[in-house]
Amino acid sequence: MPRRVVLVGHCGPDNSFLKMAITRADRDATIVAADDSAELEKIIAAGADLLLFNRTLDWGFDGQEGVAVIRTLRRKYTQLKMMLVSNYPEAQADAQAAGALPGFGKREIGSVRVTELIRDALAEIPLQKAE
Repeated sequence: MPRRVVLVGHCGPDNSFLKMAITRADRDATIVAADDSAELEKIIAAGADLLLFNRTLDWGFDGQEGVAVIRTLRRKYTQLKMMLVSNYPEAQADAQAAGALPGFGKREIGSVRVTELIRDALAEIPLQKAE
């Protein structure tokens, strides 16, 4: 069964670059985008293997920072795999402290490191909703 990767709060150009990076990591991955909190919850309920969050989110989310949404989701879905896409080291540190896997910056998207991070995250057994 193909892994399902969710692009959370990214603009069109970033979505395109991220889709290329995900495809390099897993050619068969299904990639979907979530542009608001309600859509994200529906996608998670249907099953998601990895969420890639933008650092700054638009008006449709419960919070304007990707890290805040990661923190909220971590309380509800204790084993959900999430990463932050941000060039700022302090934002990456905050995301990991909130429960995200090590993420990457937009400038790194085409790198071998990003391919490996995504591949490693998708290689693990999918995790289920906390009870």
